[in-house]
Amino acid sequence: MLIATLAEIEQALPGLDLLPAIEDAFARYSAGEAVVPPVGELLLPGGDVHIKYGCLAGDPYYVVKIASGFYDNPKLGLPSSNGLMLLFEQRTGEPVAVLLDEGRLTDIRTAVAGAVAAKHVAPSRVRRIGIVGTGIQARLQLAHLSGIGCRDVLAWGRGERQLAAYREEMAAAGFDVSVTLDADEILAECNLVVTTTPATVPILRAAALRPGTHVTAVGSDTAAKQELEAGILARADVVVADSRAQCRERGEIHHALAAGVLAEDRVVELGDVIAGRAAGRTADDQITVADLTGVAVQDIAIASAVFDALRHR
Repeated sequence: MLIATLAEIEQALPGLDLLPAIEDAFARYSAGEAVVPPVGELLLPGGDVHIKYGCLAGDPYYVVKIASGFYDNPKLGLPSSNGLMLLFEQRTGEPVAVLLDEGRLTDIRTAVAGAVAAKHVAPSRVRRIGIVGTGIQARLQLAHLSGIGCRDVLAWGRGERQLAAYREEMAAAGFDVSVTLDADEILAECNLVVTTTPATVPILRAAALRPGTHVTAVGSDTAAKQELEAGILARADVVVADSRAQCRERGEIHHALAAGVLAEDRVVELGDVIAGRAAGRTADDQITVADLTGVAVQDIAIASAVFDALRHR
């Protein structure tokens, strides 16, 4: 059995082309080729722990992933996310790998999913990228959007110190970053917006939303979290879920359904959009929202890719 540390995993990651692998996993999930049980969840006073697990039909492995978010950890000099992934033979149940990734693979597969959503649902010309949040996911989401050709960024955060650090780091990566403490400016100035916070009170307001905007929401992965006013989804021409089943129970779609402003038959799955079974954005003046709550097939794709790379070193 392979036991890989974060350092070893980091060495393997640059050689992996994860976007098509995760696209394929979403498409197969929406085609009914996956077994993905409901998310296991442990909510604690200082954070939350998710257990996600599943398999894809015909694949050699199944995955069990534990990932946590403890959002005051940076005050202690610790990362906010942690975890590991366990890989097993699908045919025999034999454990084949323990990936001690400390949450890194979850962070990366989430950022890649944001890039997938942008590829399939964002406007054809992105004028300015809006990032809501300043943490690990805010950095990774922007880094993985580098392929869309826009370097003009407006970032919102809760404090000037966090925003300054974010601007400095992302400027070093080649982005022209301005910052704001007014969240309404994000929707006023940007036509591709990514939200990355663990907020439990909406940050973005429907009143500030403009035609032609795409919003990818990745922070709200429990029933308690919410970054978008439900009215944003009510106004959207296209609402995309990574998983309809999960989004009934958590995330932005969950809140919009509960508020009675969104009907479930208006929601399409990202995998169906990728495969051409459902329409995504069909005009640049449409408002689109992608709600990414994180699906185990993403973990299957990235864990399998990392394991194959490590064992063939």
